[in-house]
Amino acid sequence: MTEKTASIHDSAKIANPQDILVNLQASQQLPVHWVTDFDGLEQCLDDLETRDRIALDTEFIKRDTYYPKLALVQINTGEAIYLIDAPKLDLSEFWVVLEEMPLMIWHACGEDLGIFYLLSECEALTNVFDTQIALSYLTSQLQMGYQQALKDELAIEVTKGESQSDWLARPLTDEQEQYAIDDVRYLLCLYDALQAQLVAKNLVEKVTEDCQLYAKELYDAANVEDDATYLAMADFRYTGEQLAVLQAVSAWREALARATNQPKTFILKKQAVRDVVTELPSTMKHLTYKTSMHRSMLRLYGPELLTVINEARALKEADQPPKILAPYRSKDKTISKAVQKIVDDYEAETGVPANVLMRKKWLSQLYEVVAYDLPLEELPEGLKGWRYPWVTQTVIPLIATHKEALQAGMGVDDDDYSVAGG
Repeated sequence: MTEKTASIHDSAKIANPQDILVNLQASQQLPVHWVTDFDGLEQCLDDLETRDRIALDTEFIKRDTYYPKLALVQINTGEAIYLIDAPKLDLSEFWVVLEEMPLMIWHACGEDLGIFYLLSECEALTNVFDTQIALSYLTSQLQMGYQQALKDELAIEVTKGESQSDWLARPLTDEQEQYAIDDVRYLLCLYDALQAQLVAKNLVEKVTEDCQLYAKELYDAANVEDDATYLAMADFRYTGEQLAVLQAVSAWREALARATNQPKTFILKKQAVRDVVTELPSTMKHLTYKTSMHRSMLRLYGPELLTVINEARALKEADQPPKILAPYRSKDKTISKAVQKIVDDYEAETGVPANVLMRKKWLSQLYEVVAYDLPLEELPEGLKGWRYPWVTQTVIPLIATHKEALQAGMGVDDDDYSVAGG
């Protein structure tokens, strides 16, 4: 646990039900300040620097550009709500203040932090608390929406009808403004209500750690190298040549989208990338009739794309990306039932829902570690924190007793598969 993460845990203010009710009533009367110029931003930053915690949300548009257009940042300090008119302001200092904030509270912060990292160029945040993650621990519902969370936890009804509206339009409609305000108006109270439940169940440290893990995962996703973007679409059935083409085309698409500031799906949709990988076109005619690449993109980028494909196909085998490890596949459910049993047992012991304890992706990676005798450093990050003693002392030994069946189900004896692919 980092120093910042520890400070989040140590300084957590646990509100009792009466305090939450009082704060909920007070939140309905909070003053709202629009921040539209330098002086207003300076006053907002001066206020933020005195706070131990704030609640945040953002509104943005990313329909026809590579870079999202940040339209609005909403902040609740507990005493006031700020609506920051992002397009009008230089937010360089603002990002620094947020990075140094002791505690930032969000709900479902995935897209918000993606924009944060893109625009701020800061390091991975360690001061994030996501109420959606907290709710997953308390309800086993992994992606509970904000509207449902407020209804269930605080008996508050808010509308979500403006989520897809034009947030760059000025002035905002009354409905848009109310929607933006409500996105943070009750978020501190929601945090307090959840925090009290987490404390009662001794889950605060676990949730805090998972929030920081998520913030780091989002940072890594926002900073992936172009040459590594292919991994999101890589398939264990692809040959080395196909993986080389996938890597080259994915990197080319990413760089072109960034340079032209358009969504990468405008250049090549995922299906078109898959078509290229399976068909391996070498001529414009082949590219035109054997892939789903859009005609306008063919005219603009077809010859350039063919050059990328042909150069990738010409790579020597030693220079191709390593094969992807085959996932475990078997009609025999012995291993999965055994793993599920110890996950259920640990759920009963810790109070953490089974689907929070072990993600499917983590389990697949865990199978790879056991089947290929990989070092424990290869474990996914989510299994290296508070789950680590349980994973190494209980889960891995259990899976190891089924190692032969596991290897058979993963084709480990097949020489086509390389450990480097993991």
